[in-house]
Amino acid sequence: MNRSASVVTVLLLTLGGASATYLLQLNSAPQIAAELRLLDSRKLLDVLAAGYYDNQPLEQQLTLVDSTLRHSTLAGGYRAMRSGQTVAVLLRSRSVGYAGMLELLIAIDVNGKLLGVKTLEQRETPGLGGDIGDWPNAWLRSFTGQSRSEPTDAGWALKKDQGQFDQIAGATVTSRAAVNAIHDALRYFDEHRALLLGAGT
Repeated sequence: MNRSASVVTVLLLTLGGASATYLLQLNSAPQIAAELRLLDSRKLLDVLAAGYYDNQPLEQQLTLVDSTLRHSTLAGGYRAMRSGQTVAVLLRSRSVGYAGMLELLIAIDVNGKLLGVKTLEQRETPGLGGDIGDWPNAWLRSFTGQSRSEPTDAGWALKKDQGQFDQIAGATVTSRAAVNAIHDALRYFDEHRALLLGAGT
């Protein structure tokens, strides 16, 4: 085989390999993107147990009305479903902490009970209020099972404010902002239950 034929063979093999690689990437791209979306969704939604729902809640966005609440603002909401039935509502709540905005994801079951709370964004002091950003978070977990009326409105406050809840050590303002935002979300759920739960309940 002469030199020209060898060069042409190498070029054809290179072109064939590059084409096969391109086609493989092109065919795999949607699946890879879907897997990445699922991973991001799972990380955001780990406030709910994995088997608790079977839809993609982030694709079930809710239209919220009257989203400016007493102590917080709702930035969005999602509906978690299983077998076509609504099993939970997730509300993104923003309030003002000690050093800036505090954003929480608050999961509420169809009976108005708190399933879990996760911090999505915070700017609090590291080692103090910044601990609210840890996941899992024992302090936020202590709210699980509470509802708008359990405790009473007066109980939805820090112990130092004559309420029921302990605070994060050294972080009164952060703790107060979180308690108020969670209570706001539970109150909003109760007042807008039909809208939030929708038809498959």
